[in-house]
Amino acid sequence: MNIGIIGGGSVGQILGAGLHAKGHSVTLGIRKVSAEDLAKPRTYAEPLDVWTARTGIEVTTMTKAAAADIVINATSGDVSLAALHLAGAANLAGKILIDVANPLDHSKGFPPALLPQYTGHTSLAEQIQAALPQTRVVKAFNTIAATVMANPGQIGGAHDLFLAGNDAAAKATVAEIAKSLGWVHIVDLGDITAARGTESLLPIWLRLMMTGGPLFNIHVQRA
Repeated sequence: MNIGIIGGGSVGQILGAGLHAKGHSVTLGIRKVSAEDLAKPRTYAEPLDVWTARTGIEVTTMTKAAAADIVINATSGDVSLAALHLAGAANLAGKILIDVANPLDHSKGFPPALLPQYTGHTSLAEQIQAALPQTRVVKAFNTIAATVMANPGQIGGAHDLFLAGNDAAAKATVAEIAKSLGWVHIVDLGDITAARGTESLLPIWLRLMMTGGPLFNIHVQRA
């Protein structure tokens, strides 16, 4: 599939490289594409000139990446709405947008908390859907580390990927993309309001990560 990724940090880089390795056509979009921007250090990620030389994936503008058939929001949750505005509502109209972002507040250090505006009767994914009513938003991949997104097989045993969105066909397409990465256990939680639940997993996810690292996931075992 032709996939554009918005965001040049560790999530965008790892997920983009994983999708590219599985045969998908991938572009990665950032705010400005200049030699200076491509060479600058990135937290927990490679400089993009190094990454693109290693992977062969084109780094372009957010607008051009959003022209892909399917788009992934891999920006930091506190800037996602602004970034998607730059990418262009017209570019995203009618398309599937996979929202992997989490609305975290890093202002008081680590571990971050959820931004207060997303702890009530809404979620980042719902606000993205409201801002882009012609786009088919699917919340997915946000309850796991980036390396697990791209390679679920590194964790032994059964574990689950959660989806939420209003469009059943869009969720089915996202499930197929996930299966191409190796995901087996995919749980459809329902409409986009279910993103309140998956985004709210982040505080416990962060605490679990602090006890032994990020390579873990959740599995729902029913009686």
